Amino acid sequence: MPRDKHNISRAQVSENALKVLYRLHKGGFDAYLVGGCVRDLLLGLEPKDFDVATNASPEQIKSLFSNCRLIGRRFRLAHVVFGRDVIEVATFRGHHPDEDESSPKGHSKQSKEGLLLRDNVYGSIEEDAQRRDFTVNAMYYSIADFAIYDFANGVKDLEAGVLRLIGDPETRYREDPVRMLRAIRFATKLGLRIEDSSRVPIAKLAHLLDNIPPARLFEEFLKLFLHGKAEANFLGLYEYGLFGYFVPQLKSALKNADSFEYRMVHQLFKDTDTRINGGKGVTPAYLFAALLWYPVNAHAEQLAQEGGLAEYDALQIAAADVVAKQSRSIAIPKRFSLPARDIWALQHRLQQTQPRKAERLLTHPKFRAGYDFLLLRSRIEGDAELASLGQFWTEFQKGKEVGGAPTRQARGPGARNAEDAPKRRRRPRRRKPADKPQDS
Repeated sequence: MPRDKHNISRAQVSENALKVLYRLHKGGFDAYLVGGCVRDLLLGLEPKDFDVATNASPEQIKSLFSNCRLIGRRFRLAHVVFGRDVIEVATFRGHHPDEDESSPKGHSKQSKEGLLLRDNVYGSIEEDAQRRDFTVNAMYYSIADFAIYDFANGVKDLEAGVLRLIGDPETRYREDPVRMLRAIRFATKLGLRIEDSSRVPIAKLAHLLDNIPPARLFEEFLKLFLHGKAEANFLGLYEYGLFGYFVPQLKSALKNADSFEYRMVHQLFKDTDTRINGGKGVTPAYLFAALLWYPVNAHAEQLAQEGGLAEYDALQIAAADVVAKQSRSIAIPKRFSLPARDIWALQHRLQQTQPRKAERLLTHPKFRAGYDFLLLRSRIEGDAELASLGQFWTEFQKGKEVGGAPTRQARGPGARNAEDAPKRRRRPRRRKPADKPQDS
C-alpha cells in the first residue's frame, strides 16, 4: 500500500521510534514498524508501543546505538532505551533447519508438545511475516518509502472484522500456547471475531498452558486484566476453558456460575473495568487478593478446626500456603503478594470497631484496599453482618473526614460514648515529707 493509499503518518509515530528507524536506514539496513502499532494506526487507535523489525543482526543493532541492550535466549532482541521509553528491535526471523527427527521441516527446534525451544535463526522479511501469529500483526510500515507491506492479507481481515492465525492453527498453538490467550485479548480489544479454524482447536489444546513459565503467565495476566477489557477477557477465557490455568485453585468452583467464587471473579473484573475506564488505577495486589480469597478462607477454616489455631494465625498460615501454590501457575512478585496478604489480614482486623482501634486502623497503608474488598465481599455474599460492618466503616471515615468524632452509629456494636464510661477515680498524689531541721 503506497503512502497515498493508507492513513498512517509519521506525526503519529513516537519520536524515539523514528530515531531508531532513521538510524537503521542511514546505516544501510531495512527498517520497518511492525505488528500491533501498524494495526492500531490503521484502525485509528493510539499504539501502546512501537516495535521495529530489521535485517540487521542484534550485534549490528547494538553497534549503531550506545543506548542499546541485548536480551533474550529463545530469540535475541535489541532494546534501545530512551529513559523510560524502550523501542524493541527484532531481526527478521527465518525458518530453522532440521536439527532432529522430531522437528518438522521448516520450523524451529521443538519439544514433544510442539513448543518452540530455540528460535535464533534469521531470515527475510517474507519469512518473518510467516512466523508472526495473526494476519493483522503481519503488516510492516517502511521508513524508506512510507508504504505498508501486507504479507498475509491483514488489511482485508481487519476490514472484515476477523482475527485469523497465520498457518495451521493447531501447529501454531503448539509452538506457543500463549497465542490462545492473545487470540482472546486481540478479539476483545479490537472487536474482532476469531475465525472458525483459529477458534476450534483452543479448547482441545488449553492444557498446553501448563507448560508456560509462571513469569510469562503473570505478564499475560496483566495484559488481559489491566487494560479496560477485563470482564470481556474473563468471559472469553471462561468460554474456552482457559481461565482456570491462571487460578487453578478456582477451577472446580468456577464451574458453578452461582457460586461465590464465580460471582466474585465476575464482579471483580467488572469493577476493574469501571475504575480503569474512569481513569483510576487498580493494583494487581487487589486482583489477587479477591481471586484467592475463598481458597485462603477455606484453608484457614480447615487449619483452625484441625489444629485448634486462632482465627488470625490460621489466616496467616493459609495465606502463605495459597500464595505458594498459586505461584506455580503465575509468579506473583512479592510487591503484590505481600499487599494481598495485608488485605486478607484486614478482613479480620476490620471486625474490631472500638473507637481507638478503629482510628489506628485508618492509618494502615492498605486500609482503603481492605475496606473496598470488605464492601465487595458484602455485595457478593449478601451477608447482613458484613453489610453492617461495611456501613460502620463508611460512616466512621465520614466522621473523620469532617474532623469530628464518629457518630454513635459509627462506633460499632458495644461501643460507648465517653460520657457514658464510668469515671476513673484518680489516685491522690503522694506528698513529699517535709525536710527535718538539722541539728546545730
